[in-house]
Amino acid sequence: MKVELCNFSGYKIHPGHGKIYVRTDNRSYRFINGKSESYFLQKLKPSKLDWTVVFRRLHKKGITEETTKKRVKRTVKYQRDIVGASLEAIRAKRNMKPEVREAERKKAVQEAKDKKRKEQEEKKKTAAPTKGAKSAQPKISKMQAKGAPAKVSAKSR
Repeated sequence: MKVELCNFSGYKIHPGHGKIYVRTDNRSYRFINGKSESYFLQKLKPSKLDWTVVFRRLHKKGITEETTKKRVKRTVKYQRDIVGASLEAIRAKRNMKPEVREAERKKAVQEAKDKKRKEQEEKKKTAAPTKGAKSAQPKISKMQAKGAPAKVSAKSR
């Protein structure tokens, strides 16, 4: 038993009921009764007639009993450890007193500055002797260093 739908009203058409209207372009339309067919042929919009299914859907009629309470999706907070620090270490730092944390931060900054200063001093020591040696040698371009033939100086006739 196949149940069709009315092309105008949207109601179910059971076997043995309704009409089929076939246009000249071979397009067929099923109607539940003459009223639906008449309104269709008058080119009325089913969304403007309050007894059609389309109108009832547009104006949210008769769907109160069908709707269920919407579920609210709540985000769950989850703490994970960060790369390089475990969750226990993070919690320990969070529970630490602000004065102690500030002292640790200052100590770490000072250590970093000392380390950088030492690196710069060593760099200066190693860089100073090479400067004098470089100035004694003639300047060579990259191409000459690679073994390219030297440029021939221009000669006048």
